[in-house]
Amino acid sequence: MAGLQDHDYLRLCAELASCLGISQSAARRRVEMAAAQEGLRDVEARKRIARQLLEVSRSEQESGEASSPPRLDALLAAQPEDENFMLED
Repeated sequence: MAGLQDHDYLRLCAELASCLGISQSAARRRVEMAAAQEGLRDVEARKRIARQLLEVSRSEQESGEASSPPRLDALLAAQPEDENFMLED
């Protein structure tokens, strides 16, 4: 099954992915799962759900509650005990 190619829908999913620190496909899946739970299938409903999820994630981010999922930057930072670790060829 081909994915939806609506530009606004893809933009909203990209913004959601950026805000949550996840991939675009994961953000799209999150929107599609929320739409499936509500029994909605049309593109406009998915756009509405994507907007709602984006607003919620932005409000959580502004209030500092978005610390539950680890941000990619935090995951890529070296731990103090591993800072001097080097891989050999």
